[in-house]
Amino acid sequence: MPYTLPSNNIIVVENLTKRFNGFTAVDAISFNVKRGEIFAFLGPNGAGKTTTIRMLITLLVPTNGGGTIDGHNFVHNPAEVRKIIGYVPQMISVDGTLTAYENLMLMARLYDVPSNERDERIKEILSFLKLEKYTNSLVRTFSGGMIRKLEIGQAILHRPRILFLDEPTLGLDPITRQNVWEHLLELRDTFGTTIFFSTHYMEETEAMSSRVAIMQSGKIAIMGKVSELKEKTNMKNATLQDAFIFFTGNVLEETGNIRDIKRTREIARKLG
Repeated sequence: MPYTLPSNNIIVVENLTKRFNGFTAVDAISFNVKRGEIFAFLGPNGAGKTTTIRMLITLLVPTNGGGTIDGHNFVHNPAEVRKIIGYVPQMISVDGTLTAYENLMLMARLYDVPSNERDERIKEILSFLKLEKYTNSLVRTFSGGMIRKLEIGQAILHRPRILFLDEPTLGLDPITRQNVWEHLLELRDTFGTTIFFSTHYMEETEAMSSRVAIMQSGKIAIMGKVSELKEKTNMKNATLQDAFIFFTGNVLEETGNIRDIKRTREIARKLG
């Protein structure tokens, strides 16, 4: 049966703003995310997606505005927010010199998972991600898809209510991307985990998201279900790309500064 979204919001954001030395990276955005929803931030590099996520997960303090994560204010109560979220960043977050088990045990300790539960939880995670036979293998021998799955395992080890993923399939081939999403969908369907992800992949957004917010130059240009965004273009057989162009006036492509491009290529090289 299809997953049914509860009616209550788990993320509430109001007028969220972030400026860096006079540059506005995120410009007074407001939105809600429902409990159990798969919510996508779609946009090119430099649109403000990563900066927004970093504010929500308490790594950056907003210049203005704020909001709540499952009732906890992410500006004033960051410690409470960190207990209930998981985060998979763009950059590689596992240690290649450690085994899969050792990487997960390190995170179990950092998240204060009770010592008498750590071993069992690690076994459960490795089984869930179909990585059991690589338990004692060094992560530097893993493929890109295995690395991403292990990073997801690290992020859900403490059983978070919300999982944030910043470009989770960047640098992965299409088959591996599909495999990663199969695990994420199973996570949502089994445990009701809310998934908030950023991406610049149109097909990924269309296939996986409950709703999407199109980001452009620090603002939310439009937000809703993919079908709703297509309909609002008044174009016959409109695609998500058509909707993006209609609401932003731009073709979605790799933009950003040289630092963004170098980072993207480095991630793709490491996961390749």
